[in-house]
Amino acid sequence: MGHVRAGGGRVIAVGTTVVRALESAAAADGTVQEANGWAELVVIPERGAHAVDGLLTGWHEPRASHLLMLAVVAGRPLLTVCYREAARHRYLWHEFGDVNLLLPD
Repeated sequence: MGHVRAGGGRVIAVGTTVVRALESAAAADGTVQEANGWAELVVIPERGAHAVDGLLTGWHEPRASHLLMLAVVAGRPLLTVCYREAARHRYLWHEFGDVNLLLPD
């Protein structure tokens, strides 16, 4: 993944499980090393994200714990705008609904 960022690219995770897996194997500088085992890491604002720059994910219910992870990746301002628009356009939630690309500047 270092070559992606070195070339000016961004690392976009597809799903919250991928975020947890990559962040579990990431060092503080964002480098990811091969790892195995169970990803027990909970990605929360106090920890931050080191390996992931964006996220393609389903819409999670307003009180879902996943929203903390989404706020880490996207930032609260972008997340608030996205959810406001999703509600306005009646998007569907989680597995049975639409997806969004959280890609902050």
